[in-house]
Amino acid sequence: MDVSVPVRVKPGASRAQVGGRHDGPHGPALVVAVNAPPLDGRATEAARKALAGALGVRPGSVTLKLGAASRDKVFLVEDAPEALTATVTELRDGG
Repeated sequence: MDVSVPVRVKPGASRAQVGGRHDGPHGPALVVAVNAPPLDGRATEAARKALAGALGVRPGSVTLKLGAASRDKVFLVEDAPEALTATVTELRDGG
C-alpha cells in the first residue's frame, strides 16, 4: 500500500526533529525540522531521510511527490506497512 504524507519542512533548525502539526495547503501536515539549509534540495533530502527514520521504513521507499521548491511537501511512502497511517497521526497530533 502506498501512502501520501503531507509534510511541513523547517530547514536550518538547531536540531532535527519529526513531530507536530501544521495546517497547510495539502491538509494537516507532519512537521519535520532539519539542520540542512534550504539550498540545492538539501533540506528536502534531509527531510526525506528523517521522515523515513521516524516512520521506520527504508529511505529508498520515500519519494517526493509534490513541493520541490516549497516548505509544504507531499512525500509518498511506497509499500508502507499497515500501521504507517497510525504512526503518522501519532507523530502529527500527539499520542
